[in-house]
Amino acid sequence: MTAFPLDAAFPLDDRGLLLGDGLFETMLWTGEDLPHLDAHLARMAAGCETLGLPAFDLDEARARCLAAPGEAGLGEIRAAVRLTLTAGSGGRGLDRPAAPVLRLAARAAAAPPVTTPVDLVLAKTRRNEGSPAARLKTLSYLDNVLARAEAKAAGADEAVMRNNHGDLTCAAAANLFWIIEGRLFTPALHCGVLNGIARGRVLEAARTLDVEVHEVATGAEALDEAEAVFLTNSLIGVRPARRFEGETFGPHALVERLGQAVTA
Repeated sequence: MTAFPLDAAFPLDDRGLLLGDGLFETMLWTGEDLPHLDAHLARMAAGCETLGLPAFDLDEARARCLAAPGEAGLGEIRAAVRLTLTAGSGGRGLDRPAAPVLRLAARAAAAPPVTTPVDLVLAKTRRNEGSPAARLKTLSYLDNVLARAEAKAAGADEAVMRNNHGDLTCAAAANLFWIIEGRLFTPALHCGVLNGIARGRVLEAARTLDVEVHEVATGAEALDEAEAVFLTNSLIGVRPARRFEGETFGPHALVERLGQAVTA
């Protein structure tokens, strides 16, 4: 495996660049540490297994992630650390080398906390629930890019995505939750949903708080009944929605409690 310094450039024959053959993780640097680093590395390792890539050096990956904020001059502030893994160099075409030599790089960027609610729209771009890539953070993220562009073009912050059956899946860069009569709902993983680190923490917090939890396959009409909608990822934690397709949402006590539990 090759580890790259902060200012390195990937070669033009890298399969991650040419084909999106690789994975990434984005995690929060608090100014002191990466509190969920091991969970992110475990998910990347599982993704390598799914994609048929060789195992990477966990110690090297951990060291690169922990070093990245300091290398970027961000060691004492809140930052996003992105760990990128590619299948390494390859020849023309789709076939991997017989023994891929992985490439690994970690970078950090400032990530001030987001405190405002999010405005959402329903994207036309769909997720392919039948693809293993829909449940991984692969380097081919074009559907998410297109969905986010739809949201921005509509004057919104983020897009809510569906799969080919019309079931809700996630936002372009976050997991999706909603609340109906005090019960917590989120799209089931088999709908083509990334098993987000923050998603798991929210579900755990909800069960600790004795909140009824439902992981469901349902269309966007379910949000018509919602008292509250919110998004989660490792950088935003719990971010409530303000608007979705004409519906408006105010503060909600359960969203606030879950946000406090996740950040505790």
